[in-house]
Amino acid sequence: MSEAVAEKVAERFAELYGAEPRGVWAAPGRVNLIGEHTDYNDGFVMPFALPHTAVAAVSPREDGVLRLHSEDVEGGVTELRLDDLAPESDKNWTAYPAGVVWALREAGHAVTGADVHLASTVPSGAGLSSSAALEVVIALALNDLFALGLRGWQLARLCQRAENVYVGAPVGIMDQTASACCEAGHALFLDTRDLSQKQIPFDLAAEGMRLLVVDTQVKHSHSEGEYGKRRAGCEKGAALLGVDALRDVPYADLDAALARLGDDEEVRRLVRHIVTENERVERVVALLESGRTRAIGPVLVEGHASLRDDFRISCPELDLTVDTALASGALGARMTGGGFGGSAIVLAEEADVDAITKAVTEAFAAAGFTAPRVFEAVPSAGARRVR
Repeated sequence: MSEAVAEKVAERFAELYGAEPRGVWAAPGRVNLIGEHTDYNDGFVMPFALPHTAVAAVSPREDGVLRLHSEDVEGGVTELRLDDLAPESDKNWTAYPAGVVWALREAGHAVTGADVHLASTVPSGAGLSSSAALEVVIALALNDLFALGLRGWQLARLCQRAENVYVGAPVGIMDQTASACCEAGHALFLDTRDLSQKQIPFDLAAEGMRLLVVDTQVKHSHSEGEYGKRRAGCEKGAALLGVDALRDVPYADLDAALARLGDDEEVRRLVRHIVTENERVERVVALLESGRTRAIGPVLVEGHASLRDDFRISCPELDLTVDTALASGALGARMTGGGFGGSAIVLAEEADVDAITKAVTEAFAAAGFTAPRVFEAVPSAGARRVR
């Protein structure tokens, strides 16, 4: 993120609130390379941070008032009293930053108020964790301003609680951890059960490859019912199999586990996806650590087929992106994010990027779909203070 962006956000803060901000912070969106819907099943995920960020200029207050403004939403400054913050009381964008303040205070941290101005370049509704970036940038700013001494993974936990309880969206821990903890040039191998992390080198440009994000422009919302249904189905599968979470079903024992589920076809499909997806994450880690980066392409394709056929959260635009990219020479492709819209990722040789982008764009036009937004995903730094 450029110094010019931080300066612009700080200047706008001063216009709104009549004084310079105490600081400016940034937190990125993320792309998940592999490991979809495994996070709330105590499984493995492998996201990396995008260069696209939520940026916040913030100053503390001592009077129990939270003032919020976003460059990206029409309207003036919203003023809230901290003592009035209550779960699911706010259905607007302000629920995300207010929820973080609520979660911090509920956990016993002495946050006494803040003035906030936000601007974000993370595409909303594209499956790139715009909400997590918004939460994490607020959490990091307040952590610094109020000297709370919390580490990245602790901030991620509080942000997840804010979204689960205050916003009312049953998301896992991956998005907030990626935004808070990722490192430039790496993908984050995260065990969502114990939050242990390993930074895996992922420098595609050095190997002559690129990873494209294709934003289908089909919007989704985590708080809508289909996501919750999948999560409930996974919990049912774990209960029927007598395990704490589907993470505990070994890949080698999958067939036996599916047989124990009998004729509950929906739960069988959900269980099959989670167990095989965890194995795919471990395979991708092994391939990257052994320098066989191009070999992850077919694993990405397997992941898409599982999300499409077993988890059933793809859509025509995502399937068209994957099929067209592969037919145009891509090394691998799959949908990424919560599903029902959002984005797909495409792993490609550098020389094939233009042809793949052109083919996907033309395929969308021929199908009568809204033109997609295509950009390169460069593994970038996690949340940090920028001014």
